[in-house]
Formats: sequence, structure tokens, C-alpha cells
Amino acid sequence: MRWVCILLPQLALDHALRQRDDPLAPLALLSGPANRRVLQTLNPAARDLGLRPGMTLSAAQLLSRDFITADYDLAAVERCQQFLAAWAYRFSSQVSLRYPRALLLEVHTSLALLGPWSRLEQRLRMELNTLGYRHRIVLAPNPAAARALANASDGLAIDDRELPQAIARLQVNRASLPDEMSTALIRMGLRQIGQVLQVPRESLARRFPPRLLEQLDQLLGHRPLGLEFYLPPDEFITRIELNFEVKSHQALLFPLRRMLGDLAAYLAGRDGGVQRFSLFLEHRSGMATELKVGLLSAERDVNLLFELTRARLEQLQLPAPVLALTLTARDLPGFVPECHELFDPRPQQNQSWEQLRERLRARLGDGALHGINAHADPRPEMAWRPLPGRAPPLTGLPRPGWLLPEPQPLREPLARILAGPERIESGWWDGGDLRRDYFLVETRNGQRAWVFRHTAKDEPFQLHGWFA
Repeated sequence: MRWVCILLPQLALDHALRQRDDPLAPLALLSGPANRRVLQTLNPAARDLGLRPGMTLSAAQLLSRDFITADYDLAAVERCQQFLAAWAYRFSSQVSLRYPRALLLEVHTSLALLGPWSRLEQRLRMELNTLGYRHRIVLAPNPAAARALANASDGLAIDDRELPQAIARLQVNRASLPDEMSTALIRMGLRQIGQVLQVPRESLARRFPPRLLEQLDQLLGHRPLGLEFYLPPDEFITRIELNFEVKSHQALLFPLRRMLGDLAAYLAGRDGGVQRFSLFLEHRSGMATELKVGLLSAERDVNLLFELTRARLEQLQLPAPVLALTLTARDLPGFVPECHELFDPRPQQNQSWEQLRERLRARLGDGALHGINAHADPRPEMAWRPLPGRAPPLTGLPRPGWLLPEPQPLREPLARILAGPERIESGWWDGGDLRRDYFLVETRNGQRAWVFRHTAKDEPFQLHGWFA
């Protein structure tokens, strides 16, 4: 087996930076009581100002006030790890959250589908960078070794033959051992795992709890590590608190794109799509404005979801400034990818009907776009009915795609009659009685038209529709 550890060393800071328009601005995460706030984590721009972790907020403000602050949110860290586990589920069905701020993935069976490890590693890094999470990635024969080696390395990929040497070179304080064990081993002069392994096991068993030998055996792959695997939930919920009261739609677009990007990553992980979701705009009054977004079919393209939501959001009148956004999606059906042609000469100018349909509905309203279905009435004016959403194909005799609102005399020179007459006599029960003979004709310029004559009159052809 081959296990990947994705270590997320600054998950709380990454979560805070993802919610800001300018991730390069100086930011400090604070912890501690209200009367003594302490700088817990800093981004590089804040460190450049001379700020350091452990410094009190009052002392930091004496050095500079050109930085912003946010709370160190442990609950947000847990939500981020759950979200990233859902994202990683697309690469492996065995994803574990055993260690904090880390993901374990078994990828031995996935490499046959996703390609060699170098390609999969590049894809993991690219998507994590797009999502805005810093990371280290290590590939090893067992999950315990992968997690321990990720403390000291990034990009390391070893097999069973290289594992003993890699573990032996590992520093004791980076081997994921309990702090009290690491401290005791270092005081004994044992600074590398290789030195610890040279000590007789009986001596280690007398001096340390059994857990030490168990963890050493797990690092070397001699003892399996029991893991509980992650299962993605059947709903998606995410929330972003804004740094100030937002009064315009434009300022909501950045957090909206971030939330929809997370939704698309979650949907890709479960190989599904979304058909309905709700965006809640939270206000100071405690009431939330709900914006419902419904699609005619399941989608998961982030650009399409963003365009549709933005179009609906721009039509919404904000009743009050917005303090936070919450996105919930519970209607998550299976997703069928769109089929593409093998040769597409101008893909930048093509757009699928499904995407065009959803854009029109978002711009014009749900009731502005409808299909057409056959109705049990022989009269052409009464034979079609609008049908919301997608209509089944019309069957029966050929009918023109363009039916004129009112018949008019045929002015085009007639070349030949292709079919007919088809007699239609109907409507006596509602006062709309008609008696006509319909013909399919072709004009001299090649157009095909649907024309008729009244059965009791000798008159020129009346044009009623055009065929495509």
C-alpha cells in the first residue's frame, strides 16, 4: 500500500486569509482573554512589520498599527479539515482524519486511474493552491510513516526499501511521539529515531510505556495503524463572516466565489452535482435574507454556478447591510458530465445549451424560459402548450418550428408541393370552427413553408409557418 500525508501547518491562518480580498495584507490571529490578547499566528507580511507570535496585542500596536486582526478559531479549523477531507475523497475512498491538521489518503489503487505519482502530486498541489491552503505532501508505505516524515520533509516519496533509512534519520522531536517521550529520549542523548532503534527493546520497555514500542513498530510498518475512514456528508454548509457591513452587491462577489469554489470542490469529491441551493445574507437584526438558486439539471462547474448566482443576487434588493453569508446545498443528485465533440475548432465560441438555458433563466427569471409540448387539439394555434423546464420531443405529423401569430398570404413564388393536402376540421365545440387543407410546399429560393386553403373557398395559399 502507498499512503499520502497532506500536512496543513497553518490551517487557521489559511482559513482567515481565504475570506479576505487581499491575502497579502498583514494579518495576525489572536488568542487569550479579552484583557490580554496575544498574537497566536502571523502571515509573512505581519512578520515583516516586526511582529512575533506570543507578543501581546498592546505591544504589537506600539510597533505598528498597519495590520488587521482576527480570532484564532478552532471550530473553523475543524470545518476546514472536514471540507478538505471531502475534497480529497475524489482521489481515494480511504481518507482518514486521524491526525489534526493532516489528511491521510491511500493512493495505491488510485494510481492506476489517476496516473503516476508525479502527476497526482502535481494535481494535489495545484488544487490546494487554488483553494488557498498551504501544505506539505509525503508519500510513504504506511500512514504513520507518512505523517511523521511530513513533519520534516515536503515532496518526499519513498518505498518499502527506503523506509528504514528514512525513519532512522528522523529527529525524535519530529516523529509524532508524545511530548513527554520525546523529551525523555532527548535527555538520554537519543536525538534520532535510528539511535532509539539501536537500544534493546527490553530496555525501552522497562523505561517507557508500551505506547513507545507500538509507535516505533507503526513507523516501520511492523504493526498496522487502526484508522477510521471519512465518509462525505449528504449536505454542504459553509459560512463566511464579513469584516464590515456590506451594502453593495459588488462587495459580496469575492466571498460568494470562494464559497461556490468550495461547493464545486466538494461536489467533485463525491462525484455529484447540485440542483438547488440557498444563499443566506445575514443582517444585524438577526434575520437573514434567503436567495434560492434552482437549476433544471445538476451542475458543478464553479464558473456557471457563480454567474447564475451573481445574476440572481444583482436582482435582489438588499433590505439591510450584510454581516455574513451562509451557503447551504442539500439537493445533490448524481452528475452526468457534458459530452463534447472530439474535434472542436472554436471551443471559446461554443456554449452548451444547458449553460445557456441556466444563464437565461437567471437573467430573465424562472418563468421566462419554457419548453413546448404537444396538446390534444388538431388546430395549429391550439396544438402547442408551454411547458416549464425541459419538454419531451413532439411526435406525430411534421409541424413547422416557426408558426406565425396570424396567417398571411404567401408572397414567395411557389416551386412545388411536397406533401398534402392534410385536412383539419375542428373547433366546433368552442366557437373556433375551422376547415382547412394544409400543404408542405417549397418556394423558389429553397425555403419550406406550411400553407393552407379554406376548404370552401378558392383562394391563394395562406402562409402559416416556416420549417427550419
